[in-house]
Amino acid sequence: MVLATGDLVNTGSVPEYERLRELIAPLKPPMLMIPGNRDDRSNMRTVFPDHDYLGQDPDFIQYTVEDLALRLVGLDTHIPGSANGELCDQRCAWLDAKLSEKPETPTVIFLHHPPFRTGLWHMDNMGLRDAEGFASVVGRHPQVVRILCGHIHRPITTQFAGTVLTVAPGTAHQIELSLGDAGRLAVFKESPCCLLHYWTPDQGLITHTSYIGQYGTPVVLDEGKDHLSSH
Repeated sequence: MVLATGDLVNTGSVPEYERLRELIAPLKPPMLMIPGNRDDRSNMRTVFPDHDYLGQDPDFIQYTVEDLALRLVGLDTHIPGSANGELCDQRCAWLDAKLSEKPETPTVIFLHHPPFRTGLWHMDNMGLRDAEGFASVVGRHPQVVRILCGHIHRPITTQFAGTVLTVAPGTAHQIELSLGDAGRLAVFKESPCCLLHYWTPDQGLITHTSYIGQYGTPVVLDEGKDHLSSH
């Protein structure tokens, strides 16, 4: 399963989503999408009518996926015309109700805007507004084993409301790692990455940072041999 945690296109236009549809066509696993600050709910639904989950909620693009080993809950933090995100009372109430349905089922929540201050000043200024309501809901539901976010373009891990929160790096550029009140917002062509989440019932959710592309020739270590072989 591929989770695309928002900012799927640049301006939210129909032609951009049509191009996105072309780009993801070769994907073998199914892809789940949620909107980020650069997206448009209506145009997402128009171009991806076969993604039925996009219409589970009439007001927001948020939904649950029930047929996997982990229960998945996608949240919509989009504010039209703003780089910031929010989870209003209506969205928090929806989340609380959904989590209350299956209190014993291990659950992953994914959303675009991280609900904490990362120390990256410029990104924090376009972060999630009023995250206290979201934290209160999550804190009441210990079956939430992980929260997954995007938006920041850096791999970040923290504790949040009694669970673990992981921010995905960028699949293209990364935001400059400059903590504090920096005078600029800069991006670097560091290695593009994604996160690979591996679930087992006995160990829980294990997350790997997976670099996109090949860097040099792999050196294979053959068991039982005292030499290395390159392929």
